[in-house]
Amino acid sequence: MRDKTSFIFDLDGTLTDSVYQNVAAWKEALDAEGIPLAMWRIHRKIGMSGGLMLKNLSRETGLDLSEQQAQRLGELHAQAYERLQGQIIALPGAVELLDKLDSENLSWCIATSGEVATADINLKALGLKSHEINLVTRDDVKQGKPDPALFIAAADKLGVPIDECLVVGDAIWDMLAARRAKALGIGLLSGGYDISELERAGALRVYADPLDLLNHLDEVTTFE
Repeated sequence: MRDKTSFIFDLDGTLTDSVYQNVAAWKEALDAEGIPLAMWRIHRKIGMSGGLMLKNLSRETGLDLSEQQAQRLGELHAQAYERLQGQIIALPGAVELLDKLDSENLSWCIATSGEVATADINLKALGLKSHEINLVTRDDVKQGKPDPALFIAAADKLGVPIDECLVVGDAIWDMLAARRAKALGIGLLSGGYDISELERAGALRVYADPLDLLNHLDEVTTFE
């Protein structure tokens, strides 16, 4: 594999153990609006932007969500997610992986489909602050994943071509967006998708979690 010196990370389920809290928060929001949807179906949509998720929800349930209801669902989700923030922790090896990249002078950026407030909850679990790192959120782009806009914006922030970046994510939406951006996708199993799903979506390599990636970092980059 040719050298790759810049990394773009998804956040939820990739660096933090937060996917199922996200699912629970959406379930609470949907229940509050009287919209029945099984949690496994919600899980399959985690990683999309909230707006795209709600569009898919409308198609799946046959409900015509008004703009006001969609906004209310987003607000209810944010409130529920904030209440669950005490359960959110860094995934094994996440902090050490970022420290390793720093020590090797390899640049990295976090690109998340969440808004800044949601990102801050996850960054806190990593001991990071949004104003101290390279960060792109849903607030910075017009389209969320699987559109490649988030990852392209992250590459721009790093000042490198997108095709010289490795995109690390836990969901098929990350891998699809990476492929559309012409970046190499590295999948992690920590979001609940299996190897075959991530590979079909475009993952070149798949690891269990950030610690597993850290232990095999030489497989995806070369240190001088």
